[in-house]
Amino acid sequence: MSRRLFTSESVTEGHPDKMADQISDAILDDLLRQDPRSRVAVETLLTTGQVHVAGEVTTEGFADVMGIVRDVVKDIGYDSSE
Repeated sequence: MSRRLFTSESVTEGHPDKMADQISDAILDDLLRQDPRSRVAVETLLTTGQVHVAGEVTTEGFADVMGIVRDVVKDIGYDSSE
């Protein structure tokens, strides 16, 4: 009989991976609200004081990416880059 070990990871709202997902999701949601036919492949990378958003977008809409990033980060509770 073989023995198996199952593990999982859970991250909280302020974790960088979670923040990156929330930023990418917010950009996607904003574009889909404006143009339901939007095609969006967005990745977010972040570290202390920096957020980089990269990817491809085909849409008739417009996303204020810097504004969305600031809003998401602020909603999570960060108000300083330190």
